[in-house]
Amino acid sequence: MKEQKLVLASASPRRRELMSMFGFPYTCQSADIDEHVHTGETAQVYVQRLAREKNIAVQADALILSADTVVAYNGSLMGKPDDAQAAADRLMELRGKDHTVLTALHLREDGHAWAACCETRLRMRQYTRAEMDAYIASGDYRDKAGGYAIQHQAFHPVESLEGCYANVLGLPLCHLFCLLRQAGLQFDADIPSRCQQHLGITCEVYPGILARCNAENWAVV
Repeated sequence: MKEQKLVLASASPRRRELMSMFGFPYTCQSADIDEHVHTGETAQVYVQRLAREKNIAVQADALILSADTVVAYNGSLMGKPDDAQAAADRLMELRGKDHTVLTALHLREDGHAWAACCETRLRMRQYTRAEMDAYIASGDYRDKAGGYAIQHQAFHPVESLEGCYANVLGLPLCHLFCLLRQAGLQFDADIPSRCQQHLGITCEVYPGILARCNAENWAVV
């Protein structure tokens, strides 16, 4: 890999954990922006705007990576719950239902930018009120879009999933792999294998993502 500084514009421990799979050094710098939804914004437009604004808010002589993740359900956005009651309301609304998780990535250096957006479709299981209350009491709902963590072993709220699992954690690794390669970084990490091994999953979508990366230019004009 060529000598290049990388800044992750995020304080998320989950994103830091996933970033470690690439095997190269980086620093973290959180970005403080206004996250209010603009009138008429779709989930995709909103999440891409926030990823871009987070990126712009970080000033560094480096390659800057930012990301934003949202939950879209029934035509509306579900952000991070403010408290336990808000988390309970979200989880009750999602129980047994389908929803979409979107993560937008934005990569910038020296006036050049690359962007991608990943969508994953999920169905929540019919967890009981007691299971939900125990999860909320654990405090794990905090700082999580939709008020849940897919990887929580005791609660395991998701029944089925179509798309990228890592996307639901906040960092779609194959999409990021493509952006970093298009930005000129060279590295030997087998990201699909590392992702599946680390998360304990079997992924069927990564070949299509990587094929799209090879066929398309994700630079921002």
